[in-house]
Amino acid sequence: MGVVISFEEEQAKAEASLDQLQVLVADDMAKVNQTILLKMQSPVALIPQLAGHLIASGGKRLRPMLTLATARMCGYDGMRHAELAACVEFIHSATLLHDDVVDESDLRRGLETANALWGNKASVLVGDFLFSRSFELMTADGSLEVLKILSNASSVIAEGEVLQLTTANNMATTEDSYMEVIAAKTAALFAAACEIGAVIPEKGHIHQDALRSYGKNLGIVFQLIDDVLDFSAEQEKLGKSVGDDFREGKVTLPIVLAYRRGDEEERTFWRRTIEELDQKEGDLKQALDLMNKHDALHDTVKRAHHYGAMAKDALAIFPDDDYRKALINVVDFCTNRAY
Repeated sequence: MGVVISFEEEQAKAEASLDQLQVLVADDMAKVNQTILLKMQSPVALIPQLAGHLIASGGKRLRPMLTLATARMCGYDGMRHAELAACVEFIHSATLLHDDVVDESDLRRGLETANALWGNKASVLVGDFLFSRSFELMTADGSLEVLKILSNASSVIAEGEVLQLTTANNMATTEDSYMEVIAAKTAALFAAACEIGAVIPEKGHIHQDALRSYGKNLGIVFQLIDDVLDFSAEQEKLGKSVGDDFREGKVTLPIVLAYRRGDEEERTFWRRTIEELDQKEGDLKQALDLMNKHDALHDTVKRAHHYGAMAKDALAIFPDDDYRKALINVVDFCTNRAY
């Protein structure tokens, strides 16, 4: 069931697109990891236990790598960027803990979620702890500009999550309103993680604007492809269930497109399954059939490529060095995950 894709070959291509970045920032990432381990410690034993479970669960740490790479591309040769990259990862980890509670998720990357193991209360509170640690790292850095960018991103992410609640189970959601949600809940942190790479070496607003544009568009690519992957038959190989968004009544772009392009009978199906959450055996297959009938998955990927092209173009003002090439390859990594 799902989109038929040559998973192993295309997944290998996607991984190869990320390899160059991982190699370039490997030494800096070692410092980031040290900072993460140090700052998630607490005399309250449950905090490092629960936080460690999430942080060790196999994520690629793409967002902190972006901070490291953009700072180096801007000519920075110190180590402030490693502390701030850890800050970015703490913000991301905190949002994951909160998201899993809101979504009532049981699995993340093939492992039980923190809320499934320790309960919702502990997950929310440890998420708050990680947010607090991120602000400690921001203030320790001493840059008001960095503090402004990352604190603003944190508030925008929260706004995006609340906004998503208004689109859930709502088939009146438009493509524009959905794009507004993902620009806030996903792209805002990508944008901030990249923008501070220009702030650290004080490159100025032209470079900040370029990196913010790169990060924002990359984040949109990342989320659009996640939307497609939720309906991919290969999700289980990524440690996820097929159709989680559908079962939870989340209105993502493939569903928006299929609904808008469908006839009244098809729209009745979507209202029953998404708005009323009245789902029966075979409904997920029918949803996939309707998406394929109306090219909803294909066109979501096309939109991701469009935003990916804008992300690459935003890097044009930077020297054509290994860091810029690696950051361009990251766009390909994010888009190739769809295949």
